[in-house]
Amino acid sequence: MTVLAVFVAIFVWRALGSLSGLVVNLVIALFFALAMEPMILWLVRHGWKRGAATGVVMFGILAATAAVLALFGGMFVEQAGQLAKTLPDTYASVSVWLEDRLAVEVPPMAQLQTQLVDDWGDEVATRALAIGSSVIGGIFAFSVILLVAYYLAAAGPRFRASICAWLSPKNQTEVLRLWEVTQLKISDYINSRIVLAVVASVFTGVFLTIIDIPYALPLALFTGVVSQFVPTIGTYIGGALPIIFAVTTDGPQKAVMVLVFIVLYQQVENFWFAPKVSARALQMNPAVAFVSVLAFGAVFGALGAFLALPVAATIQAVASTYLQRHELVDSHMFRDPEQRPAESEQAGTEEPQTSSP
Repeated sequence: MTVLAVFVAIFVWRALGSLSGLVVNLVIALFFALAMEPMILWLVRHGWKRGAATGVVMFGILAATAAVLALFGGMFVEQAGQLAKTLPDTYASVSVWLEDRLAVEVPPMAQLQTQLVDDWGDEVATRALAIGSSVIGGIFAFSVILLVAYYLAAAGPRFRASICAWLSPKNQTEVLRLWEVTQLKISDYINSRIVLAVVASVFTGVFLTIIDIPYALPLALFTGVVSQFVPTIGTYIGGALPIIFAVTTDGPQKAVMVLVFIVLYQQVENFWFAPKVSARALQMNPAVAFVSVLAFGAVFGALGAFLALPVAATIQAVASTYLQRHELVDSHMFRDPEQRPAESEQAGTEEPQTSSP
């Protein structure tokens, strides 16, 4: 029996390792289904059947995402092509400046291209094959996520009933309460992301308009949406397009200005806007929200960073529901000290001294 238990444990461990990708896809699908639930319920209240409401909400989100990607993807490719055309002239001007000002000899562009092909040609071909296989795997995973999310959202109450049918009435109540809290926190998280995307778009649009960058409005929308809904690297992807536009239309000086603005705004958002909005939407302390994103991102990667806030808010809500809280003792450590009156006020309250005749 011991030998059999060891072999079963080894099999389960290896099976879990092989199924890690599927588990991640199922978690994303569950998150997607819970995020769609408020919109689905709104349509159901207005007379839609749940299956049709789920399909409309899902395909509406996909259509909006595809439209945004098509619009900004075309702009990105166009500007990247213009940047590639102007790259030789930019390289030549930088080479002349380095030689004149710093006496640094820079190799010609043709020599540099030949060297890059010789050194990195084979590796680039290998990476291209790896990227191709990754794209195919990503399309398959995306299809699995959409299919599972649709079935989970379309089932709705029936799915929850099938799970609770295996539990006692007391445990059913607890599971349903946990489900409701999780769904509420995920909805709040999505709302907070939308608010931050609007704020980022407004500030970016104002700045791009001030420095006279063309297509300021669509560029600002792209930066705001991508920076909030693409985990970890969204800020860099969102900021790349305005920088490329600035380089191809107004030269490197405005591109540097855009880069500096994006870096500074990101710091302001990380340390001011995001903690404030997340704390209000998810009822979390700003420091707890910030540390949760860092911790979940370090342990679970990009997916953990994206799901950190709703998961932490759910854990906090469950803990506040089930953990016993006690009365606080009377201590000065629970309150700030009282403000002392100013010295001038103290001086004004002193009795005036009378001089003897």
